[in-house]
Amino acid sequence: MMPTPSMEDYIEQIYNLIEEKGYARVSDIAEALSVHPSSVTKMVQKLDKDEYLVYEKYRGLVLTAKGKKIGKRLVYRHELLEQFMRIIGVDEGNIYQDVEGIEHHLSWNAIDRIGDLVQYFQEDPVRLQALRNIQKQNEQQTE
Repeated sequence: MMPTPSMEDYIEQIYNLIEEKGYARVSDIAEALSVHPSSVTKMVQKLDKDEYLVYEKYRGLVLTAKGKKIGKRLVYRHELLEQFMRIIGVDEGNIYQDVEGIEHHLSWNAIDRIGDLVQYFQEDPVRLQALRNIQKQNEQQTE
């Protein structure tokens, strides 16, 4: 069973917290996702049932191999989409919200193609500068 977008948000955040702090507590997850701890507890129990993590009340949680694999992939997807947004010239202040808005709605095939495009521009700074020049021209024309 594939995780739902909500499950993906939790797995991604848990993965990030464990990478950053070495652990993830319900309170840390609640704060990071701006949700109530009781909501986190319910989701963590569901993720435990679906074998993405192992949760022991009052002791904490650890991602299973399945949870780690998906967590790593979700973090990659998020970071890749942020890179893509920067390349196409999205204002920095909009990037996080834009990525949050689209990341669950793209197929992995689309993510792979975006990865190809990001790589194309990163491999040659001249390509990126040419894109910037086109963007600048378009902005001047619309003013």
